[in-house]
Amino acid sequence: MASLSASIPSCNLKSGFLGEMRGIRIPSSSTSRVGFWKKPVECKESRIGKQPIEVPSNVTIMLEGQDLKVKGPLGELSRTYPREVKVDREDSGLLRVSKALDTRRVNQMHGLFRTLTDNMVVGVSKGFEKRLQMVGVGYRAVLEGNNLVLNLGFSHPVRMAIPDGLKVKVEENTKIVVSGYDKCSIGEFAASIRKWRPPEPYKGKGVRYADEVVRRKEGKAGKKK
Repeated sequence: MASLSASIPSCNLKSGFLGEMRGIRIPSSSTSRVGFWKKPVECKESRIGKQPIEVPSNVTIMLEGQDLKVKGPLGELSRTYPREVKVDREDSGLLRVSKALDTRRVNQMHGLFRTLTDNMVVGVSKGFEKRLQMVGVGYRAVLEGNNLVLNLGFSHPVRMAIPDGLKVKVEENTKIVVSGYDKCSIGEFAASIRKWRPPEPYKGKGVRYADEVVRRKEGKAGKKK
């Protein structure tokens, strides 16, 4: 029995996008180009960033390129700024932080670095402090040399070395005051103290900031009537 053979014609037709496809020719000239209109982003100037910074008479400012050093009666701080942000000192003695570019990211950095610069000036002249409150039966704090010793209900007391440049004071055995000229270091050390026993929502026991509001929950026993 003779075998039947069917010849399939070869296709050399190509399209601009898909190449060879089932003998259908799609001319490249017929493909339409779609264009996208990009709307320019309008970046408003930061309300915080455009405010000048007043420098007290007892604070010395040393500005070299992108490096700023601030020295006052309480200490000395320095910071290196990114290229997108410029720091200038006016003839009147005010510090002003400005933007080198006009983008959304730089607009966010503008307000941030203005706040950081202001914290440096206020820190070396007046200083900052952070207060914590210990709530719980048997919770107490004691200073032993350069260490802060906390009794927080564990099987052993917690010892924390006080970083250089910070001062810690304990009032009434349950109130802790962390002070210094570097606001970032004060916040980090206060957060490390709170992390040992964060306030729980049922009885409020733990270590909290003095101005912290702890949202309380009602226990199972309180729901029964």
